[in-house]
Amino acid sequence: MNLQNQENNMMMNVEEIKEYLPQRYPFLLVDRVVSMEMGKSIVAYKNVSVNEPFFNGHFPDYPIMPGVLIIEALAQAAGVLGFKSQEKKPKDGYLYYFVGADDVRLKRPVVPGDCLTLEATIITSKRGIYKFACRASVGDELVGEATIMCAERKREQ
Repeated sequence: MNLQNQENNMMMNVEEIKEYLPQRYPFLLVDRVVSMEMGKSIVAYKNVSVNEPFFNGHFPDYPIMPGVLIIEALAQAAGVLGFKSQEKKPKDGYLYYFVGADDVRLKRPVVPGDCLTLEATIITSKRGIYKFACRASVGDELVGEATIMCAERKREQ
């Protein structure tokens, strides 16, 4: 297997993901990376469980994953792609700040039992500002999409 095929099929479990994201329970929203092409794109999963803490209030009798958390999950997947592509980690003092989202569209509710597929593709990367085309889906159904911007910054010590 050549290096490019290894990159395209790069899988990461949650422990490896935690090396590249500073978020932790209950706010870590990426469970697994199933493929990544360095500097280009990522496909990741979020398994949505009835035990998610946000379902206690959104909504107890009809649990729906909040749309803003779907966008956050997409931003986290994009963050993994950015960090991994640059081989920078939060432990080295780097963070990706969510700085904006354009063209946000949510198409269908995400409910317990859904496996949310998170896809992000780098559109541009200039001076530490990244723009990603992002899509969330469940099976073959589009859940939502957005253009997400993140800024890479060295954390103040």
